[in-house]
This record gives sequence, C-alpha cells and structure tokens, in this order.
Amino acid sequence: MSAPVIMWFRQDLRMSDHPALSAAALAGAVIPLFILDDETPGDWAWGGASRWWLHRSLDALGKDVPLVLRRGRSDVVLADVLRESGAGAVYFTRDYAPWAAGLEHRVKAICEAAGVDCHRYGGYLLHEPESIRTGAGEFFKVYTPFSRACQTRGAPRTTKGRARATWAAHGLERPPLASLSLLPTRPNWARGFESTWQPGEDGARAALGTFLDEGLKGYAEGRDRLDQQHTSRLSPHLHWGEISPHQVWQATEQAMAAAGGVLDHDGGKFLKEVLWREFAYHLVHHVPSFPTQPFRPEFADFPWQGNAAALRRWQRGETGYPVVDAGMRELWATGVMHNRARMITASFLIKHLLQPWQDGERWFWDTLVDADIGNNAASWQWVAGCGADAAPYFRVFNPFLQGEKFDPHGAYVKRWIPELRDVPAELVHKPWEMPAPPKGYPPPMVDHARARARALESFAAIKKETAA
Repeated sequence: MSAPVIMWFRQDLRMSDHPALSAAALAGAVIPLFILDDETPGDWAWGGASRWWLHRSLDALGKDVPLVLRRGRSDVVLADVLRESGAGAVYFTRDYAPWAAGLEHRVKAICEAAGVDCHRYGGYLLHEPESIRTGAGEFFKVYTPFSRACQTRGAPRTTKGRARATWAAHGLERPPLASLSLLPTRPNWARGFESTWQPGEDGARAALGTFLDEGLKGYAEGRDRLDQQHTSRLSPHLHWGEISPHQVWQATEQAMAAAGGVLDHDGGKFLKEVLWREFAYHLVHHVPSFPTQPFRPEFADFPWQGNAAALRRWQRGETGYPVVDAGMRELWATGVMHNRARMITASFLIKHLLQPWQDGERWFWDTLVDADIGNNAASWQWVAGCGADAAPYFRVFNPFLQGEKFDPHGAYVKRWIPELRDVPAELVHKPWEMPAPPKGYPPPMVDHARARARALESFAAIKKETAA
C-alpha cells in the first residue's frame, strides 16, 4: 500500500481548476491539511473580517473535504504531520506574499530532510511574476505596458474540472472548525456579513454567474456608480481561491463571444481589472517591502500629521463628508466597500487629513473580507501618489463633487447614513448648507479648500527636499 500525500490548502479553497489538488489526487490517497498560521506573517496575520470569511469558506469546503485542521507555524506543523502520517509527498499552491518565499523554501528543506517529495504549483495568478518582463528583462513599474505584455501572451490556460480525490486521515486528529476560533464573539460585529455574502466555491460560481448575466453589460461606465450594481463582487472569492482567475477570465471571454461583440468594451474593461490584481502581485513579488514602504523613496520623508482622533473619526464614518462616511459605514457593516468609495475614502484620509497611507491600509486589512496583501498595498500607494504607476499626489478628490457625480441621487449615501435619509437629493452631499442641518450628523471636520492647499504644500515640501 503506497504512502498517502498531503494537500496543503492555503488560499486555494476550492475543488475545481486546482492544479495542486489534481496532481495530489493522481499521486495517491490525499490528506487535506489546512494550517492557521499567525506566526509566519507576523504583523500581517489575518484581520477580523478575513477570519470571518475564512471560517465560512473552510466550512463550505469541509462539506466535501475531510479537512485536517491545525494552527501554528506552517513549516513546523507540516513537519509534525509528515512524521505522524508517514506521508510520501506534499502538494501546495504557491503564495506571493513577502514572507511566502522564505516559508516555501523551509517547507522544501523539511521535505528533503524527511525524504519526501515537495510539489509546488501555480493557480493563484494567471501568470507567474517572473514570466512577465520588460524588453530589458526588468519587472514592470507601469500598469499599462504590464497589461499589454500579459495580453500578448494570449489567453490563459484552459480551466479544468473538479478534482476527484481519495481522502485519507491516517490516524490524524481532526479537531472541529470552531477550534480555530475564527469567528467574532461579543459583540458580533460581523452579523451584517451573513446576509451580504456566500463564502465558498458555490458562492463564487454564483457571484460570477450573476455578474456576467446582470452586471457585465454597462460595466465600463457603471462600475464607478455608487448607486448601481455593476461591480463583480468577486474579490473575496478570488482572494481566498474559491475560484481561479483562469475560471473568471475564461467565463468572461465566453460571455463576450456569446454576445457577438456587444459586451467587448465592458468585458475588456473588466479583464483589465483582473490584470490589475496581477500587477499588484507582480510588484509585491519584486519589491517585498511594498506593503509597508513607499515605492517612490522621496515619500519616506512626507510630513504626515499622525492624528489618532482624526483617524478614528474616519474609521467610524464621522467626517461630515457624506460620501466618505457612507463608504466607511458600508465597510463596517458588510466587510466590503465599493471601489470608487475606496478611492474617495483613501484620498480623504491621506490628503484631507494628512494621515499616513499605512494607517488606512491597516484598517482595511482588518475590516475587508477581501483584504489582500497585493491589492491593498498597490491601491493605497496608488492613491497616495507614492506607488508604481501612481495617481499624481496633487490629484485631490473633492468629496462633494465625487458624491454628486457617482451618487447623483444620494441613494448610496442615504442607504448607509440614516441621519440623511430625509435630506433632499440636491443637498444630500452638502447637508451643512441646509437651513437646519440634520440632527446627529456632524459638520465637515476639515474645510476642503484649506485641506487641499495644505496637502499640496506638503507635497511641494518633499519635492523641494528631493531637488535639493
């Protein structure tokens, strides 16, 4: 009787189009292992919203897979499970976080020392970061040529079906999912998540189907509208690997082909957003400090104000700017925020309040169900103007004008800020101009014009220092 093999599940919590799992299933009986590792990432251990999603996703996967659950440092736990089970090989999907390469090298060394095979597969990205290079052989620092380079490689590989595995435990203990203590206790701040999301592979397929049927048409223009449903809502499913980017890409191209060209503009725009995710991981892979340090070194000396009280008001959605506060309250209630609102709220924190972008990145890490080390860092640095291919720092969003443009009737604001539900649409983005401002809602904590001028002065100061 041949030895079993270990399938180490990570952010690949699915059965379909899963290269590592398919290979493991062909090698022998499979021990399905998941390790909750809060040690290896250090300060980047999963935040509260991520843990809620992870619990639900593991619960969904556990209906088909007899998961062996452990917690601890991944390489140490794997060594223990190899010894206890007598497994002859370890299979896993590659990760791209700054700490992942070191961990995977340690896992390989452990396997070699134990005399077992170690197999690492792709599947989390469309393209491995090393495979996309400029003509000079360097990594890309600008998104548009990066996306072109990806597209010239042709369509990503064809997706594969559901893996068929023979599962094994080989005497290993199988503690219940509750033993990982992933869910919030009291107060249950995640109670609104349940009606918003369906974590798991079935939920991912349903979300993709709904988007292609109802959201793709009009996506190119509608994706910025806060009061419309044109976003895919696939980001947490992609983040946890409940669906592969190859599946998303292939299904989108099939929908475009079936529509006879009608959806080409919308579909093309959506696929470029999928490639933005690729670009984010391209940057993190090549610049491991990217989640914590500005890509443009001159921003290391930016004169941030570091005001804890201002940060707290932003976190609570109490800035007095309705579109900003609506975004922050949506985030707290659902674990997600519309992408346009993410840009508006991030710009406000960075440029109106002069708070370090890392403070916002950390808050999103704890409160987003799709908190992703690549997208989170790339997006915050883009807004701050300090990243690769970043928006200019002097582009300061006017929250009032952003609200009028992308939530023209105030539906988004009124949904998330009950204090403003009776305010006329023409004043909902500037309620302070009402003869009797609504009770319970604060006035703007900063004046837009003065805050913009202060931000530009701060930016000019680092430009001057750099020139000197």
